[in-house]
Amino acid sequence: MIYVTADLHGDYTKYTVLLEKINLSSKDALVILGDVIDRGSQGIKILMDIMGRDNVFMLLGNHEQIALACLEVLGQEITEESIANLEAATTDMLVEWLYNLGGQATLDGFSKLSQPDKEAVLAYLEELPLYEEFEINGQTYLLVHGGLENFAPDKEMDDYTADELIWHRIDYGRRYFDDKMIMTGHTPTRNIDGHHVDRIYQNNGHIAMDCGAGFGGVLGCICLNTGEEFYV
Repeated sequence: MIYVTADLHGDYTKYTVLLEKINLSSKDALVILGDVIDRGSQGIKILMDIMGRDNVFMLLGNHEQIALACLEVLGQEITEESIANLEAATTDMLVEWLYNLGGQATLDGFSKLSQPDKEAVLAYLEELPLYEEFEINGQTYLLVHGGLENFAPDKEMDDYTADELIWHRIDYGRRYFDDKMIMTGHTPTRNIDGHHVDRIYQNNGHIAMDCGAGFGGVLGCICLNTGEEFYV
């Protein structure tokens, strides 16, 4: 069985309860559509758990992308000279991550790791894919964190930039493909027109998975083989 969830945002308790609820076995796979970290206090703990499993996978989310960039900057030797030499864009990025995107919680967890574990986390984040595709029961699923900015029907997925796939919010009122379903996180389902609840949204060729776990909502998950939905 292939299960999909998204946007855990540091809620380790919901993550572990979900694993129990779906009874994830060695024959199953769980795919997380990015944004495992930030906001909640235990994003690094979730990352370390994922890294230790061979049947839990994740895509790059915008929170992982900006965290990676910031952690690499913060990992440099901090001196008065290095601080003075920071470009304004880098300073703005650090402020955005730490104070607007909830990155302080991730930084706190990362700082407690051993040096080998820090290096392993950074290496893992650097290798995260931007998208995945599955065909199950004759249905093709395109999994991506955010959306398909500058979409064209004949555009190859590898031609999209990371920003187009992980920062863009997809238009749920638009059908992008006739032959595949797009699965996304990033946009809380409570914000989708006509939906407004913390439940998985399925309509118009879309399956939206961010059920608001990072904002006091629930963690949603779906089994692609059966269509069964799970909530924590």
